[in-house]
Amino acid sequence: MKQSRTMSMVEAATNVVVGYVLAIVTQIVVFPWFGIETGLAEHMAIGLAFVGVSLARGYLLRRVFEAIRVRSAE
Repeated sequence: MKQSRTMSMVEAATNVVVGYVLAIVTQIVVFPWFGIETGLAEHMAIGLAFVGVSLARGYLLRRVFEAIRVRSAE
């Protein structure tokens, strides 16, 4: 079964959204353990700083593995 580029993007975006929410919750829990006090806006900004990188990473890795799968099927 071949995954389309569109579905690769949908999968990567879903992964990033879930990761973003998890990162915010994790920061809210873990930061105080290290004496880092920030508000929700800062937590969201920190998370957003990584969204683009995470989206690109997920998409590119998916395409690399799809190319490997197609090449090995030939």
